[in-house]
Amino acid sequence: QVQLVESGGGLVQAGGSLRLSCASSGSIFSINAMGWYRQAPGKQRELVADITSETSGGITNYADSVKGRFTISRDNPKNTVYLQMNNLKPEDTAVYYCNKPLYVGTWFPWGQGTQVTVSS
Repeated sequence: QVQLVESGGGLVQAGGSLRLSCASSGSIFSINAMGWYRQAPGKQRELVADITSETSGGITNYADSVKGRFTISRDNPKNTVYLQMNNLKPEDTAVYYCNKPLYVGTWFPWGQGTQVTVSS
C-alpha cells in the first residue's frame, strides 16, 4: 500500500518561500497524477496544484489563489513530488497534504501533512 510522507513546512514571514516534499513508499506513485492539497482551520481541504504523470506529459494545474506563486514538480525515480511556494501570504497558512487529484480516482491513504504558517 502506498504511504505518503509530507515534509518541509514551517513558519515563514509574508513574502518568504518554502519547498514542500512528499515522499511515497510505492512505485505506483510514478504512474499517477499527484497533487498538493491544503486545509486551513475551519475550512475544507482544497486542491491547490496538481501534475499529471510523466507519460501524460507532466502537465501542471493550479488554483487561482496560488497561480504564479507556487510550482509543483515531481521526481519519479525518487517517488517524490514537490511544491515550491514563493511570495507566501498569511492566507496560505494551512496544513499541506499530497495525494492524487480526484479526477484520477480514489485517494491513497492520507499522510500526516506538513504545517505551513505565514506571519504578516
